Amino acid sequence: MVLPIVLAGWLTGIGLIAAVGAQNAYLLRRGLRREHVLPLVLLCSLSDILLIGAGVLGVGAVLHRWPPLLDLVRWGGALFLVGYGASCLWRSARSSQSLTAGQGEKPVSLRRALLTMAGFTWLNPHLYLDITILGGLANAHGPTDRWWYYAGLLAASVTWFSALGFGSARLAPLFARPRAWQVFDLLIGLVMIALGVALVA
Repeated sequence: MVLPIVLAGWLTGIGLIAAVGAQNAYLLRRGLRREHVLPLVLLCSLSDILLIGAGVLGVGAVLHRWPPLLDLVRWGGALFLVGYGASCLWRSARSSQSLTAGQGEKPVSLRRALLTMAGFTWLNPHLYLDITILGGLANAHGPTDRWWYYAGLLAASVTWFSALGFGSARLAPLFARPRAWQVFDLLIGLVMIALGVALVA
């Protein structure tokens, strides 16, 4: 039966994706502001389709043959995270009037939102380690059933990112208060910088 294999893939995917990280935090912010949610959800899901698929096909072998690739991604990702974290802290320190959910912060263009999300997604070295592990787990099910496991992983990706992106709007009443945005930006900024430092520590 393929259903247990799909379910196993789904549970594993949810366990890995549903964690505090830069990608989820950025999607949450855009979801709260109702900005470009659908394109960002699609970008996250399509990235997983490509990256996890590459893991199933054996991207781990590439990383094993050329380890410097992971180092390049690690340093690039660290700089990206620290830079974004610093911008969050700067935004948090601004006057509360500029952080109101409806008025203050300038809307982010679709191009900028997609490029930022692509950075959070593709410059995350932990992601490449995860897909290597997921590729191994999938291939443990054999040449045919590995694709059913892969289907479960993709279903988890679509489920999680859709729930986070579109469901975050339910928190909008809380973030109608400027102070909530300040605290949110402060926490996200600290998390981003911590993640960036941890990559190179």
